[in-house]
Amino acid sequence: MRPLFCFIFCLCFAFGFSQDDEIPKKYVLDVSQFYGSILLHNTDISHLITNHPGGIILGFNRKRFGHEDWEASLGYPDTGFSFVYQDMNNPTLGKNFGLYAHYNFYFFRRNLQLRVAQGVAYNTNPYDKNKNFRNNAYGSHLLSTTMVMFNYHKENLFEGLGVKAGLSLIHYSNANFKAPNTSTNTMAVNFGLTYDLDGGKVYEYLEPVPKEKVTEPIRYNLALRGGVNESDVINSGRYGFWILSAYADKRLGKRSAIQLGADVFFSNFLKELIRFQSTSFPEMDVAADTDYKRVGLFVGHELFVNKLSVVAQLGYYVYYPFDFEGRMYNRVGMKRYFRDKVFGAITLKSHGAKAEAVEFGIGIRL
Repeated sequence: MRPLFCFIFCLCFAFGFSQDDEIPKKYVLDVSQFYGSILLHNTDISHLITNHPGGIILGFNRKRFGHEDWEASLGYPDTGFSFVYQDMNNPTLGKNFGLYAHYNFYFFRRNLQLRVAQGVAYNTNPYDKNKNFRNNAYGSHLLSTTMVMFNYHKENLFEGLGVKAGLSLIHYSNANFKAPNTSTNTMAVNFGLTYDLDGGKVYEYLEPVPKEKVTEPIRYNLALRGGVNESDVINSGRYGFWILSAYADKRLGKRSAIQLGADVFFSNFLKELIRFQSTSFPEMDVAADTDYKRVGLFVGHELFVNKLSVVAQLGYYVYYPFDFEGRMYNRVGMKRYFRDKVFGAITLKSHGAKAEAVEFGIGIRL
C-alpha cells in the first residue's frame, strides 16, 4: 500500500487550494486520447513489447493568477488532478488506471504547456507465479506512476473550448516494494480538447511584488527515513529499512538552496540477499557475514515553492562492503514544512534509473 500512501501525502500537502473568497477560482477541464509505444529500457521486458498501448487522459485544472507569492515566481502554473486509463494492448500486462496530482507549467506566451504529474495506478494483471509468470514488469496491483506531458495548448478558442496536442511519457513502477519490478515507460502522441468551466472569463495576472533578498546562515538538518522493499529475487520477502541523514544547507535565494551531507543505510533486504548469494551462488564469492550497512556522502539541491519543496540529491557510497547496483545513488522527492523547522518527506532512492525504495521521512531543520 505504500505507493497509495505516497499519493495521499502528495494530495494533502502539495495542493492547498485557498478558501479565500476574494481569490478568483477558474477551472479548466481537458481530455486527450493517446497512442504510443513501450520503450525498451530493459531487455528483460522485450517479450512484453508486442503492440502499441493507448488510452485516455483526463485533467482537472485550477488556474493561478499570482495571489500567492510562489505563483508569479514560477510563471503562474496550474494545479490540478489527472486520471489516466491505459490499455497496454498486451494481455500479460493488462490495463492501468492512474490518479495523479499535477502541475502545469507554461512557456512561450503560455502556448506550450508542461504537465508534471505523480500518483498511484492500479494494474489489472500483475505477476503471478502460476497464472501470469511472464509479467516481470509489474509485481503488484498498486503501482507508483509518473507522467510528463509536453503540449501545444490553446484555451478558449470558441466559447470556452480549446485544443491541445503533443507528447506524453508515462512511467509505472512499484519502486521495488514487491518483485518483480522491471517497470514500463510509454512514449505516446496525444491530442484533445480543453473546456473552460466559466465560458472563457478573463482574469488579470498580478504582477509580482518586489521582495527583499532572502539571506540565511547555514542550516543543519537531521532526517529519519524508512519503508519496506524487496530485492529483485522474486519471493525473497519484503523487509523494513531505515536511513539516518545529516546534512547542511545554504540558501542561494528565496527559491533555492544547496546541500551537503551524509546517509547511513540500514537496508534489511540486503541481509537476505547476502545470505541467498553466499549459499546459492558460491561463484559470486559473497561471504555470509558481509556487512549489509552502507554509508554515503551526497550533494543536493532544494527548490522552495511555499511550504512545499522539491529535493534532488546525488550520492556516493564511501562504506560499501556489499556490491549492490554500484556506488552512485540518487534521490528525488518532495518535502513539506510544518512551521519553520519540522518537515515530512517522500523521496525515491535509485541507482540511476533502477529504483531501490520509496522513503518516508521526518526531519528537523535548525
